[in-house]
Amino acid sequence: MVKAIKVMLIPNNVQKTKMFQYAGASRFAYNWALAREKESYENGGRFISDSELRKEFTKLRHSDEYAWLLNISNNVTKQAIKDACTAYKNFFKGLQKFPRFKSRKRSMPKFYQDNVKIQFSNTHVKLEGFSSSRKANKQKKNWVRLAEHGRIPTDVKYMNPRISFDGLNWWISVCVEFPNCKETLNDDGVGIDLGIKDLAVCSDAVKYKNINKSQKVKKLEKQKRRLQRSISRSYEKNKKGESYCKTNNVIKKEKLLLKRNHRLTNIRKNYLNQTISEIVNRKPRFICIEDLNVSGMMKNRHLSKAVQE
Repeated sequence: MVKAIKVMLIPNNVQKTKMFQYAGASRFAYNWALAREKESYENGGRFISDSELRKEFTKLRHSDEYAWLLNISNNVTKQAIKDACTAYKNFFKGLQKFPRFKSRKRSMPKFYQDNVKIQFSNTHVKLEGFSSSRKANKQKKNWVRLAEHGRIPTDVKYMNPRISFDGLNWWISVCVEFPNCKETLNDDGVGIDLGIKDLAVCSDAVKYKNINKSQKVKKLEKQKRRLQRSISRSYEKNKKGESYCKTNNVIKKEKLLLKRNHRLTNIRKNYLNQTISEIVNRKPRFICIEDLNVSGMMKNRHLSKAVQE
């Protein structure tokens, strides 16, 4: 059984800068590989394998124009090219839409780490290539603090380590293999009716309330609306002709709004996880959930906000 673990990182300023550089290089390699595949297809050529693209990218790294890529770990850009080729093949297999180029402003900064070279201790994780010096004081740059101690086991094989930035914090996610645990289940099943007034009504008459109607969420939603109005007024106030000017006060308010959004998201996600755990811990034989047309319900202006929350 493979289990995914996600833990928040606490990097210093030097490590943050390095992480953004790695994420930028990963985005560049992904877009470059996707552009090469698209160009080959439009010219009537065949699909270019990721091994060929990686050899071509290695030559590109050693050119004068792209010499800055030599400061980035080779495994980061290699995996980004592999991801682009996989996404391109999945489109022609009908598994997903056509892959889009990653935007510097809108896409989430993230990158891959080699699963062999990454190391974990109870309190830190060692990332590859942050410092190439062998001196002990320089090697400290490679070790990034973990927000939760002892969460990730230190003596196992790791799969697909990824580091991402959600706008406020850096996170590391890694897959770890655990032994299969078989438990005896009950003979009864559980049917779940999803709703708006209540989050879920189970077939055994257990109801789970809607967290969005709680006092805490209502208070945060009110603060969010006020911040949005304040930011909108600040933009109108500092407008120069047809363009909007982003001042330092606007940046501060937008960061506060981002924190409110994260807080609301985490409250809802935590409540969903608690509800799921409570249902699963009853050990039912099967679980049935109704199939809702969520995209259709989102088009209804009376229901869209409630469904979105």
